[in-house]
Amino acid sequence: MGLTLRISLCAALCTALALVAFTANANAASPNADEQFEAIGARYIDESPAFSPVGATALGDHRFDSQLNQISEEARAASVSFDKEILAALENIDVNELSRANQVDYGMLKHDLERSIWSTETLQEWAWNPLNYSSLAGGAVYGLMKREFAPLDERLSYVADRLEQFPRMYEQVRATLVPARVPPIHAETAVKQNRGVLSILENMVKPNMGVLSESERARLEEAIETAKEAVETHQVWLEEELAPNAQGEFRIGQELYDTKLAYSLHEPLDREDIRELALSEMERVRNQMYDLSCDVYLEKFPYTEFPENPSEEYKQSIIRACLEMAYEDMPPEDKLVETARECLRDTTAFVRERDLVTIPPDPIEIIVMPEFERGVSIAYCDSPGPLDVGQKTFYAVAPLPEDWTDDQILSFLREYNIRSLNDLTVHEAMPGHFLQLAHANRYPGRLRAMLSSGVFIEGWAVYTEVMMSVDQGYYDDCPLQKLITLKWYLRGIGNALIDQSIHVDGMTRDEAMQLMIEGTFQEEREAAAKWVRAQLTSAQLSTYFVGYVEVAKIREVYEAKQGDDFDIKAFHDRLLSYGSPAVHYVRALMFDEEIPRY
Repeated sequence: MGLTLRISLCAALCTALALVAFTANANAASPNADEQFEAIGARYIDESPAFSPVGATALGDHRFDSQLNQISEEARAASVSFDKEILAALENIDVNELSRANQVDYGMLKHDLERSIWSTETLQEWAWNPLNYSSLAGGAVYGLMKREFAPLDERLSYVADRLEQFPRMYEQVRATLVPARVPPIHAETAVKQNRGVLSILENMVKPNMGVLSESERARLEEAIETAKEAVETHQVWLEEELAPNAQGEFRIGQELYDTKLAYSLHEPLDREDIRELALSEMERVRNQMYDLSCDVYLEKFPYTEFPENPSEEYKQSIIRACLEMAYEDMPPEDKLVETARECLRDTTAFVRERDLVTIPPDPIEIIVMPEFERGVSIAYCDSPGPLDVGQKTFYAVAPLPEDWTDDQILSFLREYNIRSLNDLTVHEAMPGHFLQLAHANRYPGRLRAMLSSGVFIEGWAVYTEVMMSVDQGYYDDCPLQKLITLKWYLRGIGNALIDQSIHVDGMTRDEAMQLMIEGTFQEEREAAAKWVRAQLTSAQLSTYFVGYVEVAKIREVYEAKQGDDFDIKAFHDRLLSYGSPAVHYVRALMFDEEIPRY
């Protein structure tokens, strides 16, 4: 099946797509404009997944499970042509005649199309970021095996189909990447990640081959050997050709960064706005941490007299002394996943006990992070796509690297102490990403579910950290838990600062480490990992801080409007009822304001 082949939806799906209108809004205007937009949206839902079969699987569209992405100039040109065609069709619609829900979806679709075109034509990561292809190879198999969306034998057959295409895919990748444009850090990370797909074959595919017929098993075994050979051939190329010749600059520079930031945020804030706000918030939160630390310190040293006007150095020492108390409670180095499971049970029980938000019935499992995904973050939430509602969510935690020294392990465990794992679990699972995305997947318009905002998603997750600990007193109202939560928020503020400072201002590693370790109290291992992550990514590290600030503003305004009638569960359920659009759309929908257009 060719990449550009268009497959029409079945009649049942076409009927379901009529729900995109979400016509419950009483202000729905001209049906002609809405019908026109809904037809465009239906076409986008139907045809866009074909450009990335692996992405379609993750989305929950399983029409392309036997296919593997094409990595070629022709494939990119076809994708951009499709995006421009949909974008041109949108230009013929009078947005003012759309219902409020469709105005939001229109803005999200237009923004995403423009971002996709710019990314392909201008940013051109396809030519210099090999990590995209490591993720593609691993996801091609992992996406078929991790969730039970179809019988096991059927999914294994699709695995064989995709593995047979690995030689073609890797050959295309090697023809596409331009070593002189690849930053060394990206090449080094790709060398480490590339063989990760083999562990998926060993741990998830081979143990399940007994369900296949003899002929199908033989085909899969042969496909595995074909894929292994292709992976090893690519490994040699990565080590002997790409890594030695990687000469690209990981800093993307002001022009690219500012444009990418605007696309990532989809909010009316620019780089300077974020910097000014972050510096102000950093000072406020550090002072809040000092005030809380004074209370903690007095419990242990009740005769302490604090100066009326303490210096910044004095505040630093008091905060550090109290953080040391929290660091004493560390998880066993070989039981991070088990500890995270305990944290999930506790956070879920707390949310239920306080009745903070409606909890969907979806299953969640905490797992060891797959090898092909390691090297960027310590944990992530892997939720099912909007077309696989109710399937299992995975909260993945990376194991400690085997080559770390005892001092490096200690540094990590101090940073990810028990209270930090509480905070991490709130963020990634309950009531953070897992819960929010489960709500978002149930939004009746599939188009909006496909076009989510990372700012809203991360903003909600950071908001829940502060809400659970500082506001609601999670973990027995422990002041050290509150202190750790504030430290995590401070980390998010620091992330936004180093993100732009590295890519635009040329911040060095020493300068970044100074800000993270001294300014935001991060341990050396966390700061070192964040330095790597900031080189490998751009603009994403700002989404946590910007998202939290915007979501917190909505809570502040809503609570002021409700006064004594404020109900936190009602607020959370309403906030999550709109899917995952950009935060300014959520604000407009919450308060019946004009739908903004940026």
